[in-house]
Amino acid sequence: MAKSPEEEHPKKAIGWAARDSSGVLSPFKFSRRHEIVGVVTEVGSKVQKFKVGDKVGVGCMVGSCGSCDNCSHNLENYCPKYVLTYGGKYHDGTITYGGYSDFMVTGEGFVIHIPDNIPLDGAAPLLCAGITTYSPLRHYGLDKPGLHVGVVGLGGLGHVAVKFAKAFGVRVTVISTSPNKKEEAIKSLKADAFLVSREQDQLKAAMGTMDGIIDTVSAVHPLLPLIGLLKCDGKLVMVGLPEKPFELPITPLVLGRKIIAGSCIGGIEETQEMIDFAAKHNITVDNDLRQSWKHGKACLPPRNSLPCFRGTQGEHNKLETWRHNSCFGDCNIVNCELGL
Repeated sequence: MAKSPEEEHPKKAIGWAARDSSGVLSPFKFSRRHEIVGVVTEVGSKVQKFKVGDKVGVGCMVGSCGSCDNCSHNLENYCPKYVLTYGGKYHDGTITYGGYSDFMVTGEGFVIHIPDNIPLDGAAPLLCAGITTYSPLRHYGLDKPGLHVGVVGLGGLGHVAVKFAKAFGVRVTVISTSPNKKEEAIKSLKADAFLVSREQDQLKAAMGTMDGIIDTVSAVHPLLPLIGLLKCDGKLVMVGLPEKPFELPITPLVLGRKIIAGSCIGGIEETQEMIDFAAKHNITVDNDLRQSWKHGKACLPPRNSLPCFRGTQGEHNKLETWRHNSCFGDCNIVNCELGL
């Protein structure tokens, strides 16, 4: 039987997303973080997908009902009863506690293989930022070579959206309020073009040129200029989570047969597909690797408009992880020492 979550292992590491530091999605007191990587140290008697020594990861969810229509179509992320990795509640009432701990025990159905050629610190944020941008590119058919896709925002989500789109052979235009991100977009991420969203002349010149747009921004911003960039039948896909509602212009949608849609991470099968694709194309998340908290004080990322992308928190060269205070029995659990 796998060890209980209370048995000890050395601390290692996690990645964080911007929303992690707010806790707005949870009614519980909890330890945050949901981009978790590590190495399997023990498996349950009926585990078939993993063995001791495998590099693995856990993303935004650790459970679902397993029987609804969404679950039966590998869309656990849209299950009405899905369980968040932190701030969630299992069906037995156990609360999930996120990414700050020494190790974790979880069902193998929510564990992802991490290919050997992906470093753990670069892989951890793929389990949220990666799948959040990969899934809409695939689902909405924006992964076809030769298409023109816009990416709004060049933060943790936006920069990895550019990487995936370029790997698909798509022409990419980054759309940002910050002119100082142009060099990063063009030279480092190899975007094909850059638009400053406040510059009306730039937007006007690009009107009607894009097959789709992935909007990663979590602040409220005008949608009409973005809709204008789309071709007929173009798709504007929202993956950010603004706290206030948008004003939605209907007329340009009707006259151009355009679509505004949303997307939320991806199912486990698609997340594994994303990780394997990232390994094949050497895609990782650009991150800011920081030491873990000392004396009860966490090391948090700066809040500014610089393209520092994603945070990965570690202790020296080790990655920080999380503890889950629940055990599933010995039939299908994977016990992981999380980190390098």
